[in-house]
Amino acid sequence: MSLLTDAADLRDDLVALRRDLHRHPELGLSLPRTQERLLAALDGLPLEVSTGDQLTSITAVLRGGRPGPAVLLRADLDALPVGEESGVPYTSTVPGVSHACGHDLHAAGLVGAARLLAARRADLAGDVVFMFQPGEEGHNGAGLMIDEGVLDAAGERVTAAFALHVFSGAAPQGLVATRPGTVLSASDTVRVTVTGAGGHGSAPHLAADPVPAICAMVGALQTLVTRTVDVFDPAVITVGSLHAGSAANVIPDTAVFEATVRSFSAATRERVRIGLERTVRGIAAAHGVDVEVDHRSLYPPTVNDPDQTAYAVGTATELFGPGRVFQPPNPLPGSEDFSLVLENVPGAFVGLGACPTDRDFATAPLNHSAQAVFDDAVLPDAAALLASLALGRLT
Repeated sequence: MSLLTDAADLRDDLVALRRDLHRHPELGLSLPRTQERLLAALDGLPLEVSTGDQLTSITAVLRGGRPGPAVLLRADLDALPVGEESGVPYTSTVPGVSHACGHDLHAAGLVGAARLLAARRADLAGDVVFMFQPGEEGHNGAGLMIDEGVLDAAGERVTAAFALHVFSGAAPQGLVATRPGTVLSASDTVRVTVTGAGGHGSAPHLAADPVPAICAMVGALQTLVTRTVDVFDPAVITVGSLHAGSAANVIPDTAVFEATVRSFSAATRERVRIGLERTVRGIAAAHGVDVEVDHRSLYPPTVNDPDQTAYAVGTATELFGPGRVFQPPNPLPGSEDFSLVLENVPGAFVGLGACPTDRDFATAPLNHSAQAVFDDAVLPDAAALLASLALGRLT
């Protein structure tokens, strides 16, 4: 109970930090103001602090009072290119940019965990690595920090890694959710460019129209999923962008679509990659046009280690009680670059409900929505849970 009590005592400071970060969101790998603000929040703690070269990351190492292994705790920091429409009084001051995924809570929660653990430094048989990571939203921030040595920052490879993610909907406030095995999907992007020969809209027989070809491709991709992918090892292909032409009576030379692909295993991921390319090339040949496929692998599936997940579930249950811990039967189709950490180190990715209590979590806007609202009342719980996960592994 002392951990929860001490975390509650940090509430006002953590809320102030979170709201300051929320008002001043930054995108991508370069978050200079965010880094400066977090360094100030960590100042005075007995930490060995270093910053990144390729990104404005912070790696902080807390040395325990006795020798032992190292454990990593991670928070992502970057915002999204989403204009905020939440209506909160501490709304973003940056047009078109907001913390619509709750990373401001992650940062403040990890600062809280650092303070809680620093106060218990003498009890730690080992070290804690605090990973403050920019560039989670599609910029490979975790991969860059791994390249720069975050997993070995304590002098040896960390033996376990944990990350916490808040959710503005789909779960009641304070619910802790995680599962063993695959917890989040892999993420790939595809850009397909179809090139034909433009012409007058009244004479398509004198042109090679890329528009019917690209339309056939988009429709065929849904058949690809339903007819070649195991229903119990699923995939999702969503075409989110399609562009062709500039006038109603002009056949364009090119047409382009971009899609996101989500899958939950390496086998299905590869099956979809091969099938997608085969499908669009076959349709292009049938229509007499050329096609170029740019398939980019972003993140692998996020796979929780069974033992570390069981430990995380037990820790959360002991901290908050069994009524606040849930193991979902299925993974989520979202993606995370914490998956890259879990490819190297056993660990667990844990969710925390942050829906305001005056909203129905079942219908509240989800993460990445312009209307998403995260209740910073969960900050003490986030700090306590992160600290408890490290404390239990090192005592």
